[in-house]
Amino acid sequence: MAPGLAARAGAETRPFVAYHESWLEVPATIPERTRLARLPSYIGIVALAFARPDAVYEGGLQLDRTGLQYPFGGKVLKDAAALLRQRNPDTRIVLSVGGATYTDWPALNEEAIARLVSDLGLDGVDIDFEPVNPGCWRRSDESFSCRHDAQLQSIVERFRARLPRPLLLTVAGWSVGAYGEGAFEKAMPKSAYTGMMLPLLRSPAARHIDLVSVMAYEAGPLFDPLEAYRAYRAEWKGRLALGFLAGTGQSAAMGGAVARAVETLADHIRPDPLAGMMLYALSADADQSGSREPAARPLAGAICEALSLAGCDMPVP
Repeated sequence: MAPGLAARAGAETRPFVAYHESWLEVPATIPERTRLARLPSYIGIVALAFARPDAVYEGGLQLDRTGLQYPFGGKVLKDAAALLRQRNPDTRIVLSVGGATYTDWPALNEEAIARLVSDLGLDGVDIDFEPVNPGCWRRSDESFSCRHDAQLQSIVERFRARLPRPLLLTVAGWSVGAYGEGAFEKAMPKSAYTGMMLPLLRSPAARHIDLVSVMAYEAGPLFDPLEAYRAYRAEWKGRLALGFLAGTGQSAAMGGAVARAVETLADHIRPDPLAGMMLYALSADADQSGSREPAARPLAGAICEALSLAGCDMPVP
């Protein structure tokens, strides 16, 4: 068991999940100089993004065929993760697999990914399944079915078989992935991804999931994050994190509006003790020299305050 795993497993703190983009990390030769090792303690789950589903990893902390794009080797990454956990014992670090770029899920190599998780001393895996064409349709009984239902459920089952609890298995859900049925039949916007997550959340594979985060962004002006939260909560009773997007200078330009927007959403989810927030991503809009403030900084602080976590004055590096 990785250090800090038992403590976080029993904690009642609201989930705060944040993605750490490997391609925007700063070059470093020692773990102390990485952004990863200096992340604030209020981020409960750090997702290292992204590994390939079809990753090739034979050991020795060789990352070149894993999909991760850190500007340093696996030894520095492992030591940076260990240092982050040493500084913040309750933080859990997972390997996020997939994303919009890495989509070769038919060639899933869960054994290589599990080996990489073990060698890096991580706490589990985050599944970010984003098919180009989900192929969802309404069946004769009015429920949704999608082209990749069996595949996605199998992915969850296969990862859990290789990563038994207390290791984490988290899943990122599409913004409109719980729309299309019942009270949310007419929820907008309509999309090819409408209802995509419903079959998984209703399947036996769902018992293997520890947390679902909702990519509640980039869905157009008709999208309401709170409606997405309600739709997911109607199907999923476990830990649920509502996502925010940092990037393109937007959050920095918004200034105080960031805190107000986050607080407004937090007011609605606060009665739900298992609800929290997700941030994509930690280094967005930060240049390689680190001279420009990351767009994530005001968002991360606002999320921390909204969730009543401790240490909110510590900035994202």
